[in-house]
Amino acid sequence: MLYWLIKANLTWLESRGLGFLRVFTFVEFQTVAAILLSFAIVIAAGPGVIRWLRRKKIGDRPDFDQADINAQMAHKKDTPTMGGVLIIAAIAVTALLLSNWWVPGLGRFGVDGNFHVTMALVCLLGFGIVGAIDDWLKLTAARRGGGRQGLHSGEKLLFQFGLAIVLSYFTWRYGQHVPQRNFLYLPFLKDAVIPLGALAFVLIGTVVIVGFSNAVNLTDGLDGLASGCTAIVSIAFLILALVVGTRALADALLFTYIKGSDQMAVLCGAMLGACLGFLWYNCNPARVFMGDTGSLSLGAFLAYVAIVLRQEPLLILVGAVFVAEAGSSFLQVMYFKYTRRRYGTGQRIFLMAPLHHHFQKKGWSEVQVVVRFWLISAMLAAVALATIKLR
Repeated sequence: MLYWLIKANLTWLESRGLGFLRVFTFVEFQTVAAILLSFAIVIAAGPGVIRWLRRKKIGDRPDFDQADINAQMAHKKDTPTMGGVLIIAAIAVTALLLSNWWVPGLGRFGVDGNFHVTMALVCLLGFGIVGAIDDWLKLTAARRGGGRQGLHSGEKLLFQFGLAIVLSYFTWRYGQHVPQRNFLYLPFLKDAVIPLGALAFVLIGTVVIVGFSNAVNLTDGLDGLASGCTAIVSIAFLILALVVGTRALADALLFTYIKGSDQMAVLCGAMLGACLGFLWYNCNPARVFMGDTGSLSLGAFLAYVAIVLRQEPLLILVGAVFVAEAGSSFLQVMYFKYTRRRYGTGQRIFLMAPLHHHFQKKGWSEVQVVVRFWLISAMLAAVALATIKLR
């Protein structure tokens, strides 16, 4: 909103000595401001939201199929959950204030809105609503006499796939006017470019959005794990957005320049600030958890940013911790079912899935697991950014 107001009234502002406000139209300043504003929003609103969640008795209820992990997690019982509303609100408010988003008819005011910023916010809010419904049903079940325990997996996936298909289709359709948006670019290789038709684009986009949404959800099992890893991935994609969305940098580093994609840096800045602010309350011992409300929306939001930048393969590298967490759960379930069907007794690959619980059972403390996963994420982000020059 500030972007529109300043852009549309720049001459008037300069005539009154307020020309310095033009800095709010520079993406680098917008990005830094987004980090600070979203961080401040979460820090300021955190105590009030936590108190509200406590009053509503929306608390965590650890329930695993292994007694030793239940014992380790017992102290988390009744810790307020659904704290993801803090993250979503901070990102949404920051993006609406600082970024260049699009609404129909905006051109009348002499400002070109950014379609992808609006779609990213739809993605964030849509997946946040799915997560919030699931959390609310799950966490208020006791009040309803032990009724329905959240959304069934089929219902949740139906909502996720439906929204992901809509987002992917409209992103592809918009890309018809900007051809380079409908190509797939591979890391490490400067000339590896794959043109995508509608079906391939929508299929890849849907799988990436739903996959990462659930991968971040599975990672959100220890204090600070998901929020810390998401913050690190946000930094990598913030830099990528500035590269891909700035013609001089894109040309120098042999990336295809994608007009308007620099605004994804503002969104990544908002996500980074919100995750760091949330980590203030979510670090061990956590005062609040993000729940499905935060984890589903953050994973989908990250995926959509990668789709806009045409860097889906690089997301797999930067977010390899999330991929490993989801992969460990998938492999564990599939192998257990296969061995039970073949041998009559189910066997496991890992001591427990997702992967962070495997290391807990090997004797790592919760803090050790979280910090080491952060370190791995940071190294992967560095490797991913190195591929910019390797190309």
